[in-house]
Amino acid sequence: MSQEVIRGIALPPPAQPGDPLAHVDTPSLVLDLTPFEANLRAMQAWADRHEVALRPHAKAHKCPEIARRQLALGARGICCQKVSEALPFVAAGIHDIHISNEVVGPAKLALLGQLARVAKMSVCVDNAHNLAQLSQAMTQAGAQIDVLVEVDVGQGRCGVSDDALVLALAQQARDLPGVQFVGLQAYHGSVQHARTREERAQICKQAARIAASYAQLLRESGIACDIITGGGTGSAEFDAASGVYTELQAGSYAFMDGDYGANEWDGPLKFQNSLFLLSTVMSVPAPDRVILDAGLKSTTAECGPPAVFDTAGLTYAAINDEHGVVRVAPDATAPALGDVLRLVPSHVDPTFNLHDGLVVVRNDVVEDVWEIAARGFSR
Repeated sequence: MSQEVIRGIALPPPAQPGDPLAHVDTPSLVLDLTPFEANLRAMQAWADRHEVALRPHAKAHKCPEIARRQLALGARGICCQKVSEALPFVAAGIHDIHISNEVVGPAKLALLGQLARVAKMSVCVDNAHNLAQLSQAMTQAGAQIDVLVEVDVGQGRCGVSDDALVLALAQQARDLPGVQFVGLQAYHGSVQHARTREERAQICKQAARIAASYAQLLRESGIACDIITGGGTGSAEFDAASGVYTELQAGSYAFMDGDYGANEWDGPLKFQNSLFLLSTVMSVPAPDRVILDAGLKSTTAECGPPAVFDTAGLTYAAINDEHGVVRVAPDATAPALGDVLRLVPSHVDPTFNLHDGLVVVRNDVVEDVWEIAARGFSR
């Protein structure tokens, strides 16, 4: 992962196996294996208990090694959000990938056709013209791809919301070459961060009812609907138990973040923080203020700034490109110059996309650095 920029001078990796956590160069994204592995086991066990397949979403981490570990515990396959994002996973030997999105444009469709020749791929559609283009691209590539009609179950984003359109798209997918209709994409993103458990339960119940009604319509019309896929970290508790979904697409459960941490988690399904942004105190300009070396180029802030983990009296108060301003409460001990703090990102998905590698630790000792191979693959 090092890159030579001047002859004889290369950027070293942030850490080496065996390094103590305190010696990791910063800012660095750090994965604590003990809670990470517990999170993987908890979600897989929940899916198994309800006889639902787990298809974790790799947009959360963009890291093939993480996907391998999810698959080793029993996941059916993975999701990717973009065609290019799938490329490093296929290259890493992961060959069951659902593109949980519509794919539009000749370059993207051609790449999808190439991937479908060497891996089991599926993709969403919500438009007849796009479906025809998808069929043409698969035929030209000599490939076959599974198609899921995306239905809007309440988010108001992609997806059709009309019985006739759902039926027409499914029938079209049955009739066209190179594509095969297999079911429905029924994801509700907005529910994931509904704060109370009761609110999430009610929204999920309504989403499942809508998805089930479309599936019943298809079956009554003689069209098999074997897959209903959707769900996320905030809704998995209810989606798995609904009796409607056949797959869960949760991703952030493996890591957790500040936004998910703001949810109410008083049900049977709970997860721990396993992902941290390590940051060094680079300036101590005042008794009530220290400055960190991690800013917007190391973590995103659309869901708020990161939080200082497990340290009372320290508040990450302002974020700049390469600086983080931490306020120190009057009764708290201020960190010293050079001290290293653990931060919890507010949103893991785009934070992963800012880093080349993931420093993996157990008991505060570095075990490895995993490549975030799909970083920047957004086409």
